[in-house]
Amino acid sequence: MNFVMKAAMGGGPPDVGKMLGGEEKEEDPDAAKKEEERQEALRQQEEERKAKYAKMEAEREGMRQGIRDKYGLKKREEAEAEAAAAAEEPAEGSLTRPKKAVPAGCGDEEEEESIMDQVMKYLPGPLQDMLKK
Repeated sequence: MNFVMKAAMGGGPPDVGKMLGGEEKEEDPDAAKKEEERQEALRQQEEERKAKYAKMEAEREGMRQGIRDKYGLKKREEAEAEAAAAAEEPAEGSLTRPKKAVPAGCGDEEEEESIMDQVMKYLPGPLQDMLKK
């Protein structure tokens, strides 16, 4: 109620002068020192947080390595690098996809004849005669 009476009498609210750009607050002489201490505290907290998470990640990596050793697994990065190297190796100078390797014995005439001979064994006599001609 007192505030309303002062406003009505012309005194105005206490912050009106500040809003109009008048009487600025003097800076605390220790404000710079306090701000520096606050910044240092924030920096220290950030370092502690990073150290905490680095420690947690190191523990996790230790557990992962134990599992890899137990089951004979490779690290994901190593496995991906090996797969990428294997994929890039045959296709270095080629613009097309790498050709599939032909298994040994495929396409050899001698092999085809022996397969034909094996098939002929299971056919009835008259059919064998017909195919030999």
